[in-house]
Amino acid sequence: MIKVGVVGAAGYAGIELVRIILGHPEFELVRATSGADDGKPIASVYPSLAGATSLCFTAPDVADLAASCELAFLAVPHTASLAMTPALIEAGVTVVDLSADYRLHDADIYEQWYNVEHTSKDLLAQAVFGLPEFDRSPYAKNLLAQMAIAPACSPKLVACAGCYPTATSLASMPALVQGIAKPGRIISDCQSGISGAGRKPSAKNIYDSAAQDCTAYGVTTHRHTPEMEQILSEACCEPVTVLFTPHLSPMKRGILATVYLDLQRGEDGELPTLDDIQATYEAFYKDDSFVTVLPKGVQPHTSSVYGSNNAQIGLAVDARSDTLVVTCAIDNLVKGAAGQAVQCANIICGLPETCGLQVMLPPVV
Repeated sequence: MIKVGVVGAAGYAGIELVRIILGHPEFELVRATSGADDGKPIASVYPSLAGATSLCFTAPDVADLAASCELAFLAVPHTASLAMTPALIEAGVTVVDLSADYRLHDADIYEQWYNVEHTSKDLLAQAVFGLPEFDRSPYAKNLLAQMAIAPACSPKLVACAGCYPTATSLASMPALVQGIAKPGRIISDCQSGISGAGRKPSAKNIYDSAAQDCTAYGVTTHRHTPEMEQILSEACCEPVTVLFTPHLSPMKRGILATVYLDLQRGEDGELPTLDDIQATYEAFYKDDSFVTVLPKGVQPHTSSVYGSNNAQIGLAVDARSDTLVVTCAIDNLVKGAAGQAVQCANIICGLPETCGLQVMLPPVV
C-alpha cells in the first residue's frame, strides 16, 4: 500500500479525494489536513463518511507529511502549494497538486494572471501537466506515462489540470489535433455548479444568492484562460487563442462546456461531415476509460457524470456558419479535480489508470 495524505482535505475537492482514496485498493490514507478542523474526526465534519474512517483532521505540517506519506495530494488554493511543494519534494514526497501553481510552464504568465510572484520557478521544469488524455496527442511531450518509468525512489510533481480547462480541452483536442478545426481561435462557454466556488461562504455562493440565478463572471479575465491556451496549443502544435466565459449555475456540482470551433475545409473545398467528425472523436478516445463520445445527435447531461471521473461529449455541426459545436460534461469535483488527481497518481505509480475510480453511478441524482 502507498501511504498518502490529502492537504486541504476539508474542502470540497479535498473531501472528494478522501472519499476516493478510502476505496482505493492501493492507496492508504494516513493524513487528512485542515487547519480549521484540526483534531476533529473527519466523519464529524462530513457525516456521510461515518463508519468509513476513524481518521481525524490534522494541521498541515510539512515535516509530519514528509515523515508519514509517500505521496501528498494538495487540494489547496494557489500560492499555498508554492509554500509547501518545494519542501515536500526535497523530503522525497511525490506531490500531486490540484492548484494552479505549477500548471503554467511560463512563470511570467503565471504572475501576470495570478498577480503573485512565483517563488519556485526551478520546479516548473520538473512538473508534468496532469491531464491524462493530453498524452494521446502525437505532439504531446513530457508525459505522465514517462514519469511512471522514472526511478521509483525519485519524488515526482504533477500539476493537475483545472476543471474548466479539462472540459474545454477534452471537447476541443480531437478536432484540433486531427485538423478538423482551425487552430486560430476557439470559443468556450461553460456552466459550473456552485461547488466550484469553494466551501467558504461568500455572497456569490450562499443559497439566497445562487438559487434561481445564472450569471457570467470573470469575463475575459478568468485565470484558466492561459491554461486552456497552453494545453490546446501544445496538443495540436499550433497557436490557439481561447475566448472563455464561465457562468455560475444553480446546481451543486458539474460543468457543461459548450465549445465553438471553426471547421477546416478539405482540399476539395468541402466541410467534414458530422459522420466524419463523430468517427474522428470516437477513434481519438477509443482507449480512454473515462471519456465517452455519445451517439450522433445525443447531448450530455451534467447529472449523467455526477460523482464520477467520467466525461461525456456530444457533437453537432452548423454548416451554415462552418462551425463545430462540441459539448462536454464533467463533474467539477471529480474529473475536474479529485478524480483526475487520482487518475494521474495511478499512472505515475505504475497502477492501472482506472484503479479506485470505476464506480457505477446512481441513475437518479
